Amino acid sequence: MPADTAKLAPSILTLARKAEAAIMAVYATAFEQRAKQDASPVTDADEQAEAIILAGLKSLTPDIPVVAEEQAARGETPDVMGNRFWLVDPLDGTREFVDRNGEFTVNIALIDHGMPVLGVVTAPALGLAWIGHAGGAWRHEGDTVTAIRARPVPSRGAHVLVSRNHIDREVAGWLKQQPDCTTRTVGSSLKFCRIAEGTADLYPRFASISEWDTAAGQAVLEAAGGAVVTWQGERLLYGKPGFRNPGYLARGAALINGRS
Repeated sequence: MPADTAKLAPSILTLARKAEAAIMAVYATAFEQRAKQDASPVTDADEQAEAIILAGLKSLTPDIPVVAEEQAARGETPDVMGNRFWLVDPLDGTREFVDRNGEFTVNIALIDHGMPVLGVVTAPALGLAWIGHAGGAWRHEGDTVTAIRARPVPSRGAHVLVSRNHIDREVAGWLKQQPDCTTRTVGSSLKFCRIAEGTADLYPRFASISEWDTAAGQAVLEAAGGAVVTWQGERLLYGKPGFRNPGYLARGAALINGRS
């Protein structure tokens, strides 16, 4: 598996870059947003990027099924319970895309027996990408590739990332219990990547979320030495009915002094 994911990673990054080009072409226009059945926004960029990724994955790994956000919204999901499959969010942070703040990503993850074993996250508007698998984690900025490592979480003064659109009472209450912490709002799966590269420590979430929103970021963070765990302390796993995750805590390399 490690050699397999390492071999696949460059091709998946190239595929994500192709999706990026379509996303940024739409971003440069006066695009319109539409509402899906669940009232969440969707744009031509989501749909065009997903079509590119689906075609690319079918060519690269024809025997591995794909669960992708826009297909799932139409009720089109293969039976992948307990099997190896791809999880795709072609445009994570559509609200950030609509708001034109640059904090949106392309997420592609490979799941094996419930675990994210390869993750590619790219940030089209920022010119950044992150890759994670059993061989390690890396940050790409232009032609510069840097190995990254999550830093240990301090017992006081942790730097906490919170969602722009999902700061609820539970998160607010949890933050009050963290001694001397600082907070910053960040969109999409960038939160996982910032922790993975050692520029932040924690990302709490209590509300349920779709699996494709977290899988690639989790793969990157775990490859960098961090973790994503439920509030019961269990590793966040994939392929659940409905492809929904419970709340979780994404964290850096280690919790110091038993802090949780």
